[in-house]
Amino acid sequence: RSEKKSLMLSIAKGLLEEEAKENELERIRWMEENCPPLSLPGGTQQLMEFLKELHHKIDVIDEERYDLENKVNKSTKEIEDLNIKVIDLKGKFKKPTLRKVRMSADAMLQALLGSKHKVSMDLRANLKQVKKEVKEEDKELRNVGDWRQNIEDKSGMDGRKKMFESES
Repeated sequence: RSEKKSLMLSIAKGLLEEEAKENELERIRWMEENCPPLSLPGGTQQLMEFLKELHHKIDVIDEERYDLENKVNKSTKEIEDLNIKVIDLKGKFKKPTLRKVRMSADAMLQALLGSKHKVSMDLRANLKQVKKEVKEEDKELRNVGDWRQNIEDKSGMDGRKKMFESES
């Protein structure tokens, strides 16, 4: 693993060095194209003229930059104002609270499909009928009788004794 890692690092280092050389060559080429070499054969008077010209170019560029900066600031301010308007408009229109409405299935279908379509849905028609089997134990549990009598039977020591006898 470490061999692969060191090989990858050495390749990356080589690529970075190559890229740095290319960037330096690109910078030199750009400087040669856009910045003519300085020549002062005329002396200081020509140098003063050149500097005045440079200052004039800098002033023109600064004015353009200032104008563009103002345009951008104006646009961002306008965007903020429009965003505030959108937020205000969203706040004005509140969603109504929906109320629960009790409807039968037939009324719901009629509301959805319109009054032309007469569809009746008898949902209970499709259900199976199941016969209920009642077990003997359930019958005994249900036939408890009068609850007051039941409580009186179980109260006191005799009742507890009866409960023990009935469980075992």
